[in-house]
Amino acid sequence: MSSLLEEDALTHEANIVWLEDPTKFDYVRQALDKTARRAGRPRYARDGRMVGYSTLSEDASPNPDSGLYERRVFFLLPHDRDQHPDGTYEHGSPGEAVDPRTLEAGKVGRKTDRSQGRAAPAAQASA
Repeated sequence: MSSLLEEDALTHEANIVWLEDPTKFDYVRQALDKTARRAGRPRYARDGRMVGYSTLSEDASPNPDSGLYERRVFFLLPHDRDQHPDGTYEHGSPGEAVDPRTLEAGKVGRKTDRSQGRAAPAAQASA
């Protein structure tokens, strides 16, 4: 695991909605954002672009202090590998990044050889 999130923060996740095909990406960044609703596309106020988000189950409660729900947002920044394959993250990935193929509702996801920019052992052997 990695990504700086703990699974106990995701117990009320019901679904992950992808705005772009996640199989196109070696990694996506993930963060918990505060939103007014359990479902629907949340507001996005970062550089880059949102590529997915989570929805929450009906039994999810908002934070009693803020009245807001915490939902996961998946995003990429302009300098990430999808747009700059030879750039900063040619190898490695940001701390909050995980391989989107390892994500599911309620699960943090993890880094893989693919997300880290390393060829898988089978690919290395055939190269």
